Amino acid sequence: MKPIAVMTTVANAEDARRIARALVERRLVACAQISKIESVYLWENKLQEEGEYRLMLKTVASRYSAVEEAIRELHPYTLPAIYALALERVHGPYADWVGEYSGG
Repeated sequence: MKPIAVMTTVANAEDARRIARALVERRLVACAQISKIESVYLWENKLQEEGEYRLMLKTVASRYSAVEEAIRELHPYTLPAIYALALERVHGPYADWVGEYSGG
């Protein structure tokens, strides 16, 4: 089981908590961490500077498609950022826990 961190961002804490709880309850992810961030980006050819909330979702690579599908289902954005980062060096017992609780 290859642990990964799936990331997405939302505009408010309520949406972040709603998505985090749903993914953990569905056992798609073992853990969801929520951080307040500032984002600067172009949208419809206009510079945007917004406060957002980043979700870092710990799961295993084999669950990525299901996690992405659930995020798309629950996400309020027209075009949500959804991407995964491989976790190359992970404490063995923690990796086992992620696998167990994300259905991996």
